Amino acid sequence: MPGRPGVLVLMGSGETSPTMVEVHRSVIRRLDDRPRAVLLDTPYAFQENAADISTRARGYFARSVSLEVEVSDEVGGADWVFSGPGSPTFALERWTATHVAGDLRARLRSREGATVLASAAACTAGVAAVPVYEIYKVGIAPHWRPGLDLLGALGLKVAVVPHYDNTEGGTHDTRYCYLGERRLARMEPELPPGAAVLGIDEHTALVVDLNTEEALVAGRGRVTIRRPGSQAVLPAGTSTNLEEIRRLTRGEMTVSDAPPPVISSAPRQVSLGEATRSCEERFAVALARRDGADTVRAVLDLEAEIARWGADTEEDEGGAEHARESLRLLIAKLGTRACAPTPGDLVASLVESVLALRGELRRQGRYDVADALRAALLRGGVLVADTPDGSRWTSIGSNRPPLNGVLTPAERSRPMTATPPEHSP
Repeated sequence: MPGRPGVLVLMGSGETSPTMVEVHRSVIRRLDDRPRAVLLDTPYAFQENAADISTRARGYFARSVSLEVEVSDEVGGADWVFSGPGSPTFALERWTATHVAGDLRARLRSREGATVLASAAACTAGVAAVPVYEIYKVGIAPHWRPGLDLLGALGLKVAVVPHYDNTEGGTHDTRYCYLGERRLARMEPELPPGAAVLGIDEHTALVVDLNTEEALVAGRGRVTIRRPGSQAVLPAGTSTNLEEIRRLTRGEMTVSDAPPPVISSAPRQVSLGEATRSCEERFAVALARRDGADTVRAVLDLEAEIARWGADTEEDEGGAEHARESLRLLIAKLGTRACAPTPGDLVASLVESVLALRGELRRQGRYDVADALRAALLRGGVLVADTPDGSRWTSIGSNRPPLNGVLTPAERSRPMTATPPEHSP
């Protein structure tokens, strides 16, 4: 239809995380009130948990941007199309063997509708693509695969490399979509003549208005245009346009030649890895101060962050599993400290704080974490029993006296049997 909005979004990662909510909202605001929205699941369709990934993604868009999404490969007439994590090679093979590749190219040529490609799907958009699974996990020699060249319709001859600033390797270089500098430097001369690398950091997006050709770097990282021997870096908040990006990819100018970028003052988004480290540091400080309330609050905040990131389908920095491991460790430390031979009033305060945390988790239905917390207390010598009047506790083992006055003397003299885990039938 005439005047239909056109926008392209390329994301480095974080496509279904809290960091990209505002980017998605900015795109949805350009569309009709009830857009037809399609989730193209091809990049991860081979995975056993593909249906779960789609469910999580659809839930994320429904909750975060009030967008009802259908899973389909009929993308031609859709108002909004999204595709994200998985294998670039798998997606390329399926899309080029069907109508999908042509439909995606037609969307870009017509400059109509919203097309959002992230992570593996973003890899496919250029003239060449990184077969990341084959290189990083299988050990095949570094090489390029022909891409869909969607960006050729915009005058961009590039290979899109998401996860450009990845650091998951720790002791080894996993930048540049897990290639590292050694592999990428070896691959660059094998790019088609005149092609550049368009690198997009994690939790970062390049948003292009296809009608005005205005471009914005959004999120928390940078977009890098890399050519042999040089690179231009556009930080988050940079407003530019397609013509300047074309000239940068052709090596006709550097960032210093371009007009000064307009940098927005949007607050920096925090990743789950950073939130986890912050909670760990707050926990350690509070524990050293013997501040039971702040110690428990750090644990609660970490649990809330894990819940907030629950829909993330592309887990950077270890993702939710790393955060859950940290949460279990903090809970274990809470149980140990709560039962340490310290003054009774301090121990009682810590135990009561831990039980308050457990009660809140049970009310939220997070019974697995509540079970882990009670088990940690039991290992430390505190037995918890649930009654109609609430949870009660006492010390067990050795000759240590009860640590609080919740139980009556008669009750303390009788052995207590712990209740089964909350999630047990």
